[in-house]
Amino acid sequence: MISGMVMILVALWFYQSAVKAKVGNVLMWVAIGAIGFFALVWVLQSVNIYILESFRASEGGAGYEEIQGADRKNAGDFLGFTGILKSLYFELSPSIIGFVTIAFIRLKFITKESFSVANLFGGLKEMFQVIKQSFKSPE
Repeated sequence: MISGMVMILVALWFYQSAVKAKVGNVLMWVAIGAIGFFALVWVLQSVNIYILESFRASEGGAGYEEIQGADRKNAGDFLGFTGILKSLYFELSPSIIGFVTIAFIRLKFITKESFSVANLFGGLKEMFQVIKQSFKSPE
């Protein structure tokens, strides 16, 4: 869910950046950004699932989880403060890492600016201002 919302914002950000930089094939860059983000998140979520399953792979089996229709194998790993941190990592890391990677691709191939944190995330403020303006009714 979070990754889906971020993917929509990535597509808008790529569109706005491509129009501003006056590059050709704006929609191609939007597709590259959205599909690239989706692919990165999918790969990173697969890695996270592999890591998660490696913690408790020896307990139970495939049938163990299906007994009650829930994930009983990993339930104990997400209790307490470290469990909250693990949950946050597994949920947010694919979106964050994917977003930073796509931001680098945007910087390198669309805007072609020098590498800095300000340039890496440049245009986000303007994008959110345009989104905010779109909700206002015309007078």
